[in-house]
Amino acid sequence: MTELYSIFLEHPIVTTDSRDCPEGSIFFALKGDTFNGNAYAKAALDKGCAYAVIDEAQYALDDRYIVVPDVLTTLQQLAREHRRALNTPIIGITGTNGKTTTKELVATVLSKKYNVLYTQGNFNNHIGVPKTLLRLTKEHDIAVIEMGANHPGEIKTLVEIVEPDCGLITNVGKAHIEGFGSFEGVIRTKGELYDFLRQKAGSKVFIDTDNEHLMGISEGLNLVPYVGGEVIACDPFLRFKWESPQCSVHSAQCSVTSSQSSMFNVQCHEVQTHLIGAYNMKNMLAAATVGLEFGITPEQISEALAGYVPTNNRSQLTITEHNKLIVDTYNANPTSMMAALHNFVLMSVEPKMAILGDMGELGSISHEEHQKIVSYLQDNHICNVWLVGKEFGKVPSPYRKFADVAAVKEALAKERPEGQYILIKGSNSNRLFELPELL
Repeated sequence: MTELYSIFLEHPIVTTDSRDCPEGSIFFALKGDTFNGNAYAKAALDKGCAYAVIDEAQYALDDRYIVVPDVLTTLQQLAREHRRALNTPIIGITGTNGKTTTKELVATVLSKKYNVLYTQGNFNNHIGVPKTLLRLTKEHDIAVIEMGANHPGEIKTLVEIVEPDCGLITNVGKAHIEGFGSFEGVIRTKGELYDFLRQKAGSKVFIDTDNEHLMGISEGLNLVPYVGGEVIACDPFLRFKWESPQCSVHSAQCSVTSSQSSMFNVQCHEVQTHLIGAYNMKNMLAAATVGLEFGITPEQISEALAGYVPTNNRSQLTITEHNKLIVDTYNANPTSMMAALHNFVLMSVEPKMAILGDMGELGSISHEEHQKIVSYLQDNHICNVWLVGKEFGKVPSPYRKFADVAAVKEALAKERPEGQYILIKGSNSNRLFELPELL
């Protein structure tokens, strides 16, 4: 590893895609179910890579090939070596819902004072995390690393690569039950971030003290509770106020209740955001809490939160010539789906329409959870609903059903809605993100 790290310092760009080979970079020949990166090592070198890391010796043609026992493990070990060498402060973020939005907000707030490296898009798995760490340079003051999982032990693997100094679990909910086995399995896996930080001297955990599941696994941690906050309106964008601790007894007081408000005089700050949904307030409070801990002023925090505009199909409002769309098509599970629908019900807009896609990887609880969504829609008198996917197709309901997004497109070509507020929500696999351009 010492020799490879020395090579990396001279060639500090890594790629795992033989179609993207910057001059002088290092190609890591990863394997997948349907491809063998070793077979593309020569092509990567021909296109400009300086070295290729492979784990099948027969592909090595000269000294530009570095043969290792396992390419993925080597990539992860190299990332940890680089992380340790730079010793950059790192905040690790995971959770069932909101982790990507929270990561974006935390990075936006910290950028008011620091040069921040943060996870791009959803590069939050066993490959994306080490590739993100290998983008660290001496110029970065701090890093915000998102970590995702759909099976037990995956967060443990990632935190042992990242070795974060601070941690934040947004929440735990019913997602990837098929992989985790149970809701308790979700809690245990997300809690692997806490397990690591519990053993690390000087670590801190930013926590929503209203979340009983997180508080239940927080023993022995150095906790930094979220600041208090209160939703003012969602019309349709979230407007909220949050409170920062102040020493002066003359500070303006909020009518906000929180675990901190009884201990400090507080000053209120009102923020008009560009995010849809009251459920995003917790993500905003998380970012504000991290900002205060790292010396960002309340004014800078509010400015950063107000200026953040989502661009990743999460809680976006898209206004077309024909409709107003609430687009949240990256992910869906029972917790996030219900939160989106609850917010949609509370919005003072008419007429309303919902296009909802299946929630994936729920295993034995899938039928029950899809039925709960249908029941909620009926109980709250949302009548114009299109359900997409085979799981919703199995649930009795009065709503229109479509096998897939292609069937929805066919319907829209004949009868496009007009003048509607349309919530589009579903797992990424449903490809509902293809619909806004048709609406």
